[in-house]
Amino acid sequence: MRKLRLTGLIAVVVLAGAMAASADEEKTFDAQVKDAIQLFKKTDSKIQKLFDSAYGYVVFPSIGKGAVGIGAAAGTGEVFEKGTSIGTANMTQLTIGAQLGGQNFAEVIFFEDKTALDNFKGSEWAMSAGVSAVASAESASADAKYTHGVVVFTIAKGGLMFEASIGGQKFHFLPPEKK
Repeated sequence: MRKLRLTGLIAVVVLAGAMAASADEEKTFDAQVKDAIQLFKKTDSKIQKLFDSAYGYVVFPSIGKGAVGIGAAAGTGEVFEKGTSIGTANMTQLTIGAQLGGQNFAEVIFFEDKTALDNFKGSEWAMSAGVSAVASAESASADAKYTHGVVVFTIAKGGLMFEASIGGQKFHFLPPEKK
């Protein structure tokens, strides 16, 4: 009974995070990606340098996250190589620890070189424990350094999340469908 109650509570929190993301679903995916890029640029005017110089990047315009002890998040992003869209990626995240709430956020991952992007595209790719996301703010990107060929920025878009947890993100690259 106790396990059932906890499972129900987790489901409610995850749904709350998903509902926070539903407002973005009214726009096309391309429009969501463009809006997220503009949000990052508006929040940090110096991030344009990374968009211009990175070999590639992936933009997740809306990631829904929810947690009660155990947390989960998921989102879809668009992958760019030298500024040109080359496919999409799915992100899943699982965390465990002291955490409670639901949140919606945007994330962008910049790839320093072809090797870093190829590693991301090559197979299921997990965010290394040594790589951490930087909360995007004015000039946050000015001193950003690549770690293992990547640098990550996030922006909270809505919800409330208390979190002291560990976990990681896993990604799966999807090339465009051939017609």
